[in-house]
Amino acid sequence: MILVTGATGHIGNVLVRKLLEKGEQVRAMVLPGESCDSLSGLPIEMVVADILDPDTLDRWMKGVRVVYHLAGIISILPGDEALMHRVNVEGARNVARAALKAGVERMVHTASVHALRREPHGLTMNENTPLSLKSAAGAYDQTKAMGAQAVLDTVKEGLDAVIVCPSGVIGPYDYRGSEMGGLIKSFAESNIHFIVNGAYDFVDVRDVADGMILAAEKGRSGEIYILSGQQVTLRQLSKLTRRVTARRSLVIAIPLRLALFVSRYTQYFYRWFKKTPKFTLYSLKTVVENSSFSRAKAEKELGYRARPLDESIRDFLAWRAGHFQKYYHQKSDKAKTRALKPSKAKNPG
Repeated sequence: MILVTGATGHIGNVLVRKLLEKGEQVRAMVLPGESCDSLSGLPIEMVVADILDPDTLDRWMKGVRVVYHLAGIISILPGDEALMHRVNVEGARNVARAALKAGVERMVHTASVHALRREPHGLTMNENTPLSLKSAAGAYDQTKAMGAQAVLDTVKEGLDAVIVCPSGVIGPYDYRGSEMGGLIKSFAESNIHFIVNGAYDFVDVRDVADGMILAAEKGRSGEIYILSGQQVTLRQLSKLTRRVTARRSLVIAIPLRLALFVSRYTQYFYRWFKKTPKFTLYSLKTVVENSSFSRAKAEKELGYRARPLDESIRDFLAWRAGHFQKYYHQKSDKAKTRALKPSKAKNPG
């Protein structure tokens, strides 16, 4: 039996699909009340549990051979620091200790390239780059680093675990609409797009899932593996997307200082209306700072490979179009069914 936490997420549901293709039995851990649309119809055992509750973890860890831990909080907005610490740090420690207690053969912990210290431009970050345990970039970086360290500390106690660090994940099966997916979606629309002169590394979600399985099979215990893809500027990303869609749009680069000034205030506006802004202080820092990562170790030791970025963009947009066409078709059918139902109101008199 294989246990996957965070199974409904973008990487999680793709990983579940990959494991099923390999003939594995999968136990998917989901939160109470969580939408499980991304796992609908898959032949898996679905259990309701919370990684912040060690007792339920002990219960569902029984009989498990491999644990893939993906549950976590991603936030680029201020105000989520306490929640990120509980889930990304305490949750990771709970899962690692439960796995050790249950005697699982291996745990694969999903961190992020942001768990690594951000180095100046001109340097390539790799697995020897220290963890950003005191990151000035933001709480997300720090909590992902602390979560990875909690797993490494448990390895010293006897847990067999490896850590993977994906870069910016894009690709199909993005049911919840990730921030990276939203960026590709916006570039695919015929519109005016405002960007800053920055860059980032993007990787296909399917390659990340494959890399995680390879890490479980071939990774060395206590080691970190970067699962990155291709580094491109935001202008290049928009150009690749327009090439895939054959649509024209206007891309305007705005000065970084102006974007930083505006983002200081708009991020609170967006939080109030529960929207995700295009620019926040954290996201701007991410694309203008160094995003050069080496995946050489994962390629050499695991056999990891990353596909071309244009393929990821094309497949994501094709999946998205098909998914929403199906969604609205089902919604329309339900509305028609309700309209055809006879009224239950009593006749007057």
